Amino acid sequence: MYDILVVGGGPAGLTAAIYARRAGKTVLVLEGTGFGGQIAASHLVENYPAIPAIGGVEYSDALSAQAKALGAETRFGLVTAARREEDRFVLTVRKKEFEGRALILATGAKPRKLGVDREEELVGRGVSYCAVCDGAFFKDRDTAVVGGGDSALQSALFLAGVARSVALIHRRDTFRAQDAYLQAARGKENITFFLESKVTALHGEGSLAAITVENGRGEGRRIPAEGLFIEVGQEPDNGPFSALAELDRGGYFLAGEDCGTRTPGVFVAGDCRTKELRQLTTAVADGSVAATAACRWLG
Repeated sequence: MYDILVVGGGPAGLTAAIYARRAGKTVLVLEGTGFGGQIAASHLVENYPAIPAIGGVEYSDALSAQAKALGAETRFGLVTAARREEDRFVLTVRKKEFEGRALILATGAKPRKLGVDREEELVGRGVSYCAVCDGAFFKDRDTAVVGGGDSALQSALFLAGVARSVALIHRRDTFRAQDAYLQAARGKENITFFLESKVTALHGEGSLAAITVENGRGEGRRIPAEGLFIEVGQEPDNGPFSALAELDRGGYFLAGEDCGTRTPGVFVAGDCRTKELRQLTTAVADGSVAATAACRWLG
């Protein structure tokens, strides 16, 4: 049995593992998809204090290596069930059970779907949720990005250096993204802005060839796009843990500033919890807070 089980190998979970190991606790980190979390898909991180610029994969690899060097154990596996027993928590992964005295949930969030017909059909054939992962396939081709936050602007900027054209489509007339990203995008000749607009149809036989963009007046326009990158936010996948930690209407964990939940011994960290700002800095902050609280609770 471990002192602390951590679910999620992104920045929040790995930071929690680092803090817990430095406190002398035994730690197991369980990750269902890939260590590093969403930040691993970022082309470049430029807003992390004291590090002017670093690749997402480089940052993730360094964080994972640091946790492992301190003695944190890691395993790949999706947690499908979680329960509390008298003095422990039990997690099920591929019919195998892992036990811990305290539990930190750093499950992150996944990309939200656009909800347009044929979206699922064309995933991997033009529709993508990660420009860094798939952008290279669209060299000198027409592409489009949907969204108005940091991720959307970063994706548009990345694609501008690869693709022939980038259509940036946003349902509002103002952006949530940092002004630095917006100004950089406005300075790219091959980025075209479609504001107060939405994607209403996907076209193409076998793979994406074009999209229909409708403006606020209901006027539709078909534009060429062999790649469509959807950046309209995230949604959590916290269902397996709902018996241990209360969820808000959006499915995010409810927790205080100490990252504690309604269940003694269960703490949450990162994008999976209700919070105002979901950034790399807030994820690692949550990880350190949750681990410190968990160690205090164990004591």
